[in-house]
Amino acid sequence: MSACPREADVLAAEPRLRAMRGSDVPAVLEIERAAYPLPWTEGNFIDSLAAGYSAYVLQSEDGRVLGYCLAMQGFGEVHLLNIAVDPACQGRGLARRMLATLAQLCRDRKCPQLWLEVRVSNQRAREVYLRYGFREVGLRPAYYPVLQGPREDAVLMSLDVMEDGEARP
Repeated sequence: MSACPREADVLAAEPRLRAMRGSDVPAVLEIERAAYPLPWTEGNFIDSLAAGYSAYVLQSEDGRVLGYCLAMQGFGEVHLLNIAVDPACQGRGLARRMLATLAQLCRDRKCPQLWLEVRVSNQRAREVYLRYGFREVGLRPAYYPVLQGPREDAVLMSLDVMEDGEARP
Protein backbone atom coordinates (compact mmCIF):
# COMPACT_ATOMS: atom_id res chain seq x y z
CA MET A 1 0.00 0.00 0.00
CA SER A 2 1.38 3.37 -0.95
CA ALA A 3 1.39 6.42 1.25
CA CYS A 4 -1.59 8.71 1.38
CA PRO A 5 -1.27 11.92 -0.61
CA ARG A 6 -0.01 14.79 1.51
CA GLU A 7 -2.78 16.46 3.47
CA ALA A 8 -2.41 19.65 1.42
CA ASP A 9 -2.84 17.59 -1.77
CA VAL A 10 -5.93 15.83 -0.39
CA LEU A 11 -7.49 19.17 0.54
CA ALA A 12 -6.49 20.88 -2.72
CA ALA A 13 -7.90 18.11 -4.90
CA GLU A 14 -10.99 16.78 -3.15
CA PRO A 15 -11.14 12.99 -3.41
CA ARG A 16 -13.99 11.81 -5.62
CA LEU A 17 -16.62 9.41 -4.32
CA ARG A 18 -17.90 7.07 -7.02
CA ALA A 19 -19.61 3.72 -7.35
CA MET A 20 -17.37 0.75 -6.61
CA ARG A 21 -16.60 -1.52 -9.57
CA GLY A 22 -15.30 -5.06 -9.65
CA SER A 23 -11.94 -3.71 -10.81
CA ASP A 24 -11.66 -1.81 -7.49
CA VAL A 25 -11.77 -4.97 -5.37
CA PRO A 26 -7.97 -5.56 -5.28
CA ALA A 27 -7.33 -2.01 -3.95
CA VAL A 28 -10.30 -2.25 -1.57
CA LEU A 29 -9.05 -5.61 -0.30
CA GLU A 30 -5.61 -4.11 0.35
CA ILE A 31 -7.16 -1.41 2.55
CA GLU A 32 -9.45 -3.95 4.23
CA ARG A 33 -6.49 -6.14 5.17
CA ALA A 34 -4.54 -3.16 6.53
CA ALA A 35 -7.51 -1.80 8.50
CA TYR A 36 -8.97 -4.92 10.12
CA PRO A 37 -7.51 -7.92 11.98
CA LEU A 38 -10.14 -10.24 10.46
CA PRO A 39 -10.85 -8.74 7.04
CA TRP A 40 -13.59 -9.50 4.59
CA THR A 41 -12.57 -11.83 1.78
CA GLU A 42 -12.43 -11.01 -1.89
CA GLY A 43 -15.56 -13.11 -2.26
CA ASN A 44 -17.41 -11.00 0.31
CA PHE A 45 -16.81 -7.87 -1.77
CA ILE A 46 -17.64 -9.56 -5.07
CA ASP A 47 -20.84 -11.03 -3.62
CA SER A 48 -21.85 -7.62 -2.22
CA LEU A 49 -21.42 -6.01 -5.63
CA ALA A 50 -23.33 -8.85 -7.32
CA ALA A 51 -26.16 -8.45 -4.78
CA GLY A 52 -26.51 -4.81 -5.79
CA TYR A 53 -25.53 -3.30 -2.46
CA SER A 54 -24.67 0.39 -2.47
CA ALA A 55 -20.89 0.42 -2.68
CA TYR A 56 -18.59 3.41 -3.08
CA VAL A 57 -14.89 4.13 -3.26
CA LEU A 58 -13.21 7.38 -2.37
CA GLN A 59 -10.61 7.99 -5.08
CA SER A 60 -7.72 10.45 -5.11
CA GLU A 61 -7.06 12.71 -8.07
CA ASP A 62 -4.37 10.28 -9.28
CA GLY A 63 -6.84 7.37 -9.21
CA ARG A 64 -5.83 5.65 -5.97
CA VAL A 65 -8.54 4.24 -3.72
CA LEU A 66 -8.34 5.94 -0.31
CA GLY A 67 -11.41 4.37 1.27
CA TYR A 68 -14.66 2.56 0.62
CA CYS A 69 -18.07 1.84 2.08
CA LEU A 70 -20.84 -0.67 1.42
CA ALA A 71 -24.43 -0.56 2.60
CA MET A 72 -27.67 -2.41 1.99
CA GLN A 73 -31.24 -1.22 2.19
CA GLY A 74 -33.63 -3.02 4.49
CA PHE A 75 -37.18 -2.22 5.51
CA GLY A 76 -37.16 1.53 6.09
CA GLU A 77 -33.47 1.66 6.89
CA VAL A 78 -30.01 1.47 5.38
CA HIS A 79 -27.45 -0.77 7.06
CA LEU A 80 -23.75 0.07 6.78
CA LEU A 81 -21.98 -3.23 6.20
CA ASN A 82 -18.37 -2.10 5.89
CA ILE A 83 -16.41 1.13 5.82
CA ALA A 84 -12.67 1.76 5.91
CA VAL A 85 -10.12 4.40 5.10
CA ASP A 86 -6.53 3.57 4.17
CA PRO A 87 -4.75 3.70 7.57
CA ALA A 88 -2.21 6.14 6.08
CA CYS A 89 -5.09 8.53 5.25
CA GLN A 90 -7.10 8.33 8.46
CA GLY A 91 -7.85 11.44 10.49
CA ARG A 92 -8.57 13.64 7.45
CA GLY A 93 -12.35 13.54 7.43
CA LEU A 94 -12.62 10.92 4.69
CA ALA A 95 -14.86 8.58 6.72
CA ARG A 96 -17.11 11.54 7.53
CA ARG A 97 -17.44 12.22 3.81
CA MET A 98 -18.52 8.65 3.15
CA LEU A 99 -20.99 8.79 6.06
CA ALA A 100 -22.48 11.95 4.55
CA THR A 101 -22.99 10.08 1.27
CA LEU A 102 -24.72 7.24 3.09
CA ALA A 103 -26.94 9.68 5.01
CA GLN A 104 -27.93 11.21 1.67
CA LEU A 105 -28.62 7.71 0.33
CA CYS A 106 -31.02 7.24 3.25
CA ARG A 107 -32.83 10.47 2.43
CA ASP A 108 -32.98 9.65 -1.29
CA ARG A 109 -34.51 6.26 -0.53
CA LYS A 110 -36.87 7.64 2.12
CA CYS A 111 -35.15 5.58 4.80
CA PRO A 112 -35.09 7.56 8.06
CA GLN A 113 -32.33 5.54 9.72
CA LEU A 114 -28.78 4.39 9.07
CA TRP A 115 -27.61 1.46 11.21
CA LEU A 116 -24.24 -0.13 11.84
CA GLU A 117 -22.36 -2.44 14.17
CA VAL A 118 -18.86 -1.71 15.45
CA ARG A 119 -16.54 -3.73 17.64
CA VAL A 120 -16.68 -2.73 21.31
CA SER A 121 -12.88 -2.43 21.19
CA ASN A 122 -12.85 -0.07 18.17
CA GLN A 123 -13.01 3.10 20.24
CA ARG A 124 -11.67 5.32 17.46
CA ALA A 125 -14.44 4.32 15.06
CA ARG A 126 -17.07 4.64 17.79
CA GLU A 127 -15.90 8.20 18.44
CA VAL A 128 -16.12 9.03 14.71
CA TYR A 129 -19.69 7.72 14.60
CA LEU A 130 -20.71 9.52 17.79
CA ARG A 131 -19.27 12.82 16.51
CA TYR A 132 -21.25 12.33 13.30
CA GLY A 133 -24.48 11.96 15.28
CA PHE A 134 -24.94 8.21 15.71
CA ARG A 135 -26.30 6.92 19.00
CA GLU A 136 -25.27 3.70 20.72
CA VAL A 137 -28.57 1.86 20.97
CA GLY A 138 -27.70 -1.71 21.85
CA LEU A 139 -25.22 -4.52 22.08
CA ARG A 140 -24.93 -7.67 19.98
CA PRO A 141 -23.21 -10.25 22.19
CA ALA A 142 -20.45 -12.39 20.66
CA TYR A 143 -21.04 -10.82 17.23
CA TYR A 144 -17.50 -10.58 15.85
CA PRO A 145 -14.97 -13.40 15.46
CA VAL A 146 -11.55 -12.87 17.02
CA LEU A 147 -8.13 -14.38 16.38
CA GLN A 148 -8.11 -16.08 19.80
CA GLY A 149 -10.55 -16.36 22.65
CA PRO A 150 -14.26 -15.66 22.86
CA ARG A 151 -16.07 -13.68 20.18
CA GLU A 152 -16.29 -9.91 20.62
CA ASP A 153 -19.47 -7.95 21.25
CA ALA A 154 -20.69 -5.34 18.78
CA VAL A 155 -22.15 -1.97 19.66
CA LEU A 156 -25.29 -1.33 17.61
CA MET A 157 -25.49 2.29 16.47
CA SER A 158 -28.22 4.26 14.73
CA LEU A 159 -28.39 7.61 12.97
CA ASP A 160 -31.77 9.26 12.47
CA VAL A 161 -31.71 11.31 9.28
CA MET A 162 -34.11 14.25 8.92
CA GLU A 163 -35.42 15.61 5.64
CA ASP A 164 -33.42 18.82 5.96
CA GLY A 165 -30.23 16.79 5.84
CA GLU A 166 -29.27 17.22 9.46
CA ALA A 167 -28.42 14.23 11.58
CA ARG A 168 -30.64 13.95 14.63
CA PRO A 169 -28.50 12.89 17.63
